[in-house]
Amino acid sequence: MKNILQMLSWKGGGQRAPLAGEAMVVNDAGGYVYALDDWSRLDRFLILGSEGGTFYASELRLTRENATVVERCIAADGVRAVARIVEISVSGRAPKQEPVLFALALATAATDPATRAAALAAIPKVARTGAQLQRLVGTIDGLRGWGRGLRRAVARWYVDQPLGELELQALKYKARGEKGERWSHRDLLRLAHPLASAEDVARRALFERIVRPDGTDALPAELARYAAAERLLRTTDADEAVRLILEHRLPREVVPTALLSEAKVWEALLTDMPATALLRSLGKLSQVGLLVPDSDAERQVVARLAALRLQKQRRVHPLQVLTALAVYRTGHGLLGRLKWLPAPAVVDALDRAFYGAFDSVQATGKRLLIGLDVSGSMSGGQVAGSPLTPREAATAMALVTLATEPAAQVVAFCDKLVPLALSPRQRLDDAVQATSALPFGRTDCAQPMLYALANRLEVDAFVIYTDNETWAGAVHPTAALRQYRQATGIAARLVVVGLTSTGFTIADPADAGMLDVVGFDAAAPALIGDFVAGRL
Repeated sequence: MKNILQMLSWKGGGQRAPLAGEAMVVNDAGGYVYALDDWSRLDRFLILGSEGGTFYASELRLTRENATVVERCIAADGVRAVARIVEISVSGRAPKQEPVLFALALATAATDPATRAAALAAIPKVARTGAQLQRLVGTIDGLRGWGRGLRRAVARWYVDQPLGELELQALKYKARGEKGERWSHRDLLRLAHPLASAEDVARRALFERIVRPDGTDALPAELARYAAAERLLRTTDADEAVRLILEHRLPREVVPTALLSEAKVWEALLTDMPATALLRSLGKLSQVGLLVPDSDAERQVVARLAALRLQKQRRVHPLQVLTALAVYRTGHGLLGRLKWLPAPAVVDALDRAFYGAFDSVQATGKRLLIGLDVSGSMSGGQVAGSPLTPREAATAMALVTLATEPAAQVVAFCDKLVPLALSPRQRLDDAVQATSALPFGRTDCAQPMLYALANRLEVDAFVIYTDNETWAGAVHPTAALRQYRQATGIAARLVVVGLTSTGFTIADPADAGMLDVVGFDAAAPALIGDFVAGRL
């Protein structure tokens, strides 16, 4: 490194001092970087959340910081903030809905009437399941209590849902929320008083049964599924359970706990199991003995995973697939005592499904150098509440780009840099393990640019996956990029993929050749490709 600095005749105080004349801020590691504007940080929070915190910031502190940012965006332009919340939610770009629901709840408590009206009108778009509605209402109740507008919005949710979908939501999600603050459909119906039309007899009967679950009146024929679920809850006969599940397409949530150890019950559930439920249930399917080599169940699961790329409207997020892979291949659950023998065919299918879950990406034909931050801070915290560290998630995302770009290479860096022999043909879990095994070090995000300079590499774009907690280098990343441009004559671009919801970035917002992207945004690889190719 000393020779490189001498070659560049570098002057300055390193990353622990700001660049002269530039508006920089101190990150949590003590280095100087750029501050994200509130709207960019809003995107990071909506997509990544703050669960698990980071290496430097606790979950509580990070949540408080992001809540303040959301409040500032709502105060500045509440209608715009609500529109952004809805866009992120509806597009399926976020792995989890909790940050979106929290932000929408804050908007319903705004002082501006137009913002409150927009937020309440957005409830059916954002809270698409019963569980999401229950969580959202619980948060709203803690912020502002109930009022006429909230009652009308919740009532509309129940009245406007197609009857079959409402019936399923009532079966699957009895109650959601934190212990002591759980909200049920019964609670919501009693508070909102939705009024179904006199002609909508089945809906009125469903409301009555939810509010009075011990009722004995026969349900209308349109609610045969609900009636079957009531019978299933009372049975101890596995064969009877299988018949009811298959005839009425009943979900796992209505199966008595005593029957959830029966392989035949799980085989029946598998027939109509939604994609996200399938990803969560793979370990159990193996544990009860269904996912064995060449079995019908294994073939069905592999085919279902292969079809995930065709089901984008169902919002199967890439991180859900990667989390399923990370957990399933270990052979044991994150919590509890569930253990299983992973089926190799299922592990391979999950690997392939991960790539297919992203938005389609066009190759740019550009020369890319992908830099993976593997410093100590990238080993702390969780990405969007998953069991994955930022370091592991960065490796997985880099492989998506490698699978598309023929002229891309990957390096790993902390305060030193190591070229990585990653290949798009390499198994995802093997690649993640390879970077997990690298030694930790201090963070210097200038390393990829300095490496390209020292080795006379021709690079059209640097793509750096990081938490932006850089501090250890003698050269600022942006300054290193500018020097690279000057020395090579290449108008190299820089894409910074932020993997935590902090307010920092190493991308200079005043430089049109630099872009900050939210890590594990389902649209991130496509955004990176468009920017590198000049389409954005």
